[in-house]
Amino acid sequence: MLKQERQDFILEILDNEERVIASDLSQRLDVSEDTIRRDLKELDSLGLIKRVHSGALRLGPPVQDFTKRQDVNKDIKIELAKKAVEFIKDDMVLVIDSGTSNLAFVNQLPLNLKATVITNSPPIAMALGSHDDVEVIMLGGTMFKESMVNLGVETIEALNTIRADMYIMGVHKIDCSIGISVPSIGEASVKRKMIEVSNDVLSMVTSDKLNTFASHIIAPANVLTYMITNSKKNDVLAMYESQQVTVIN
Repeated sequence: MLKQERQDFILEILDNEERVIASDLSQRLDVSEDTIRRDLKELDSLGLIKRVHSGALRLGPPVQDFTKRQDVNKDIKIELAKKAVEFIKDDMVLVIDSGTSNLAFVNQLPLNLKATVITNSPPIAMALGSHDDVEVIMLGGTMFKESMVNLGVETIEALNTIRADMYIMGVHKIDCSIGISVPSIGEASVKRKMIEVSNDVLSMVTSDKLNTFASHIIAPANVLTYMITNSKKNDVLAMYESQQVTVIN
């Protein structure tokens, strides 16, 4: 098998299985592990995969600004949001951070809901303007325009005074072994604090985000109490369930 054929096959396996192990690829392709490692290094340098210890992961959705992401998988996000709303009861204290799935979630909340929402996302706060019985507490900080979210020391310090029933966490990338991750260290720090001050954590995760990761790890996948996803890959979902994450699909 020529190098190009071998690398195309590796990409095909990643599309189907979402992660590969170098030793396994070596056996499947009948070449040395050193050859596989060189292939993975080259594919990583081309931005086609993400190398990790012992293998590689499929790249998740590209980093885009908030406005562009709103129309990506829009119908799927609404479907997941409707399922997430079923977990929300009157008088809950919710922490909701940025994300287009989270915005879809807020737009599905019943207008007669009685709750307190603490958020560092201006779009989330604005979307709750028509909910007369929802008290909205806006966290300050420095606006990270790409994600339309306030970040920084001021945001984290404000969270020190809060105890929430549930954190609705926007997930950028998640892998059952590596954990939940984002490209920005500022977002990682704030999300980590939001987990700390919340009793439960719920995330809506479109299938393209599963088994992918970014440069800044927030926490292990098992910090999620509930993961709502459109993925139908039972073997993948079983890995999360084995970590005591309740998976709804």
